Amino acid sequence: MFKALLICTIVGLAVAFPNVEVIKDSKDVRADGFDAYLETDDGTSETRSGDVHGNIQGTISWVSPEGDHIDIKYVADEHGYQPTGAHLPTPPPVPEAILKSLAYLAAHPSHEEHH
Repeated sequence: MFKALLICTIVGLAVAFPNVEVIKDSKDVRADGFDAYLETDDGTSETRSGDVHGNIQGTISWVSPEGDHIDIKYVADEHGYQPTGAHLPTPPPVPEAILKSLAYLAAHPSHEEHH
């Protein structure tokens, strides 16, 4: 499975960026997991590692069309895909009125009558 994932990623990058030259591409696939690194001449790089349980962690970085350096760290495990990075959108803060309502509901649980 690890080999298929690595091959699909490399092929996907090659198709997406046909004029990009690979500077470094290393893979170490073992019985207990894998390590992989890819770097291209346009500033894109990816480092990832995985274990025998299918847990994967890594980093991806590239330069956006606007010239911003984008860095994403991620973990993919039994809890799903969990990316983190300064450029990822975040939800707005919960309004104060909602927080007060939730606190009131927690302090005053309803007492339903059973027939």
